Amino acid sequence: MFVSGFTIVRNALKYDYPVVESICSILPFCDEVIVLVGKSEDDTLALIESIGSDKIKIHHSIWDDTLREGGRILAIETDKARKLVSPEADWCFYIQADELVNEEHTKEIVSAMQEHVSNKQVDGLLFEYKHFFGNFNFVANSRTYYRNEIRIVRNIPEIQSYRDAQGFRKNGQKLKVKKSGGQIFHYGWVRHPEVMKEKIRNFHQLWHSDEWIKAQEKLINEFDYSTIDDISPFTGKHPSCIQARISLKNWDFKPKLNKKNSSLKNRLLYWFENKTGYRLGEFKNYELI
Repeated sequence: MFVSGFTIVRNALKYDYPVVESICSILPFCDEVIVLVGKSEDDTLALIESIGSDKIKIHHSIWDDTLREGGRILAIETDKARKLVSPEADWCFYIQADELVNEEHTKEIVSAMQEHVSNKQVDGLLFEYKHFFGNFNFVANSRTYYRNEIRIVRNIPEIQSYRDAQGFRKNGQKLKVKKSGGQIFHYGWVRHPEVMKEKIRNFHQLWHSDEWIKAQEKLINEFDYSTIDDISPFTGKHPSCIQARISLKNWDFKPKLNKKNSSLKNRLLYWFENKTGYRLGEFKNYELI
């Protein structure tokens, strides 16, 4: 079984992406890792080179910043990276620059890849998600955060990145997947507020026109963490490869819930989900088989 990892990154230092930690978290699973580095305004390339693994294969790209609608440029760059994996790869392990694999489930993930590698009905493997919010000590439980997504896909051209690269589709249809038994820790919302303002501004540049961004300037400048409607302390263990970052960059975050989003309807939906584990009205970008 041959496994190729792949990811894209641009301006990792400027926007404080934990991309080194992300790549290191998938290295144990992979025979190679394709890193497509976009032309950056910082030393992102040197940062990737500093990892120093023989498995890493660096390629270069220039992003078309005119392709803003719906974050489509992210999917285009992701597809570019996936096409660079070795033809002999059975599985392609995708990781975004602010995600890490929870190493506690390494055996389960490897076992799932081995079990389903010969079953062509399985297009990919599904991971559970934890979305950290504010700092490294809290997890967002809001219904607006997806609970599962595909991060391992079969190496076939029919599978392509979907929308803003959150997941994948096969010939435009949802992938048929099995559970990987693994977890992805998402750290996209873990930054000091001053750094987060710049990251959000950059995020909007991948989605919207300059006119829209200018109209929303006040909202962007006043970014804070009070938009969350449900959050809980994290009592587990972070991956070993991000421990140094946590020691260096964790900050004193005191969450304040947004009561406007805590309607009776939402409270009832949360209660039902906590009791049954089922999320009413949940969008699933996959077909579990």
